[in-house]
Amino acid sequence: MIEKITPVFAGRILTLNIERVRLPNGHTADLEIAHHPGGAAVVAIDADARVCLLRQYRHAAGGWLLELPAGKIDNQEPPIDTARRELAEEAGREASCWVPLGAYMSSPGVLTETIHLYLATGLSEVDAMPEAHEVFEARWIALPEAVRMAHDGRIRDGKTLVGLLRAAGHCGSGI
Repeated sequence: MIEKITPVFAGRILTLNIERVRLPNGHTADLEIAHHPGGAAVVAIDADARVCLLRQYRHAAGGWLLELPAGKIDNQEPPIDTARRELAEEAGREASCWVPLGAYMSSPGVLTETIHLYLATGLSEVDAMPEAHEVFEARWIALPEAVRMAHDGRIRDGKTLVGLLRAAGHCGSGI
């Protein structure tokens, strides 16, 4: 139960508060909580069983990461709409079949962000429209190889790890 909220910062994406909460054990704690609107990520698999991974520059990570197409939920849109938009913008694809792979919380100790994961198949090409602040290139990698990369540490991004492993289980590719 929240007893007091002290706003610290309100930005374009994040709001940071110090929240005094009463914990289930009766103790009171002041917690630093970053509020985020959430996001969606897409495991897009083409007719050749290849998955789209973006080699994307991430300043906070100190360089390049391999990631699924993904983005922030805008204006409280349904997460599936975010997924469709990001697949088109970043991978230049649309999908005829969408399967929810569940959601996960990236860092629930300090961050409210929930990422909704989707498997997208039946892909067709559309014009990609990356945003100016995004620096990436799309790569299409065989799903079993992408899963190996998740297991051996070549893929380090959390949403991509969870999405690939859930998609592989769904597709019967084994883990």
